[in-house]
Amino acid sequence: MATITVRGLDDDVVRALKMSAAREGRSMEAEIRSILTTAARRASSPSPRVGEGFGTRLASILSDGAALEVPPRDEYPRPLDLT
Repeated sequence: MATITVRGLDDDVVRALKMSAAREGRSMEAEIRSILTTAARRASSPSPRVGEGFGTRLASILSDGAALEVPPRDEYPRPLDLT
């Protein structure tokens, strides 16, 4: 097992880590170990969105059957007078 020392953490971060550890019922060291392990696993696993194009993403958003409502256009731009 490796040992890591982290210096220069803000007091607010340390306080938040202590509170999170208390909520989980474990030591601050165990809480930090859990946070780092989770972050490392997420970083090493491929994201399902990687390489997904705009059309694919849009299709997945609209695939739930909800109709896309487009409001009627009441106003049109005036044509330019080029004379």
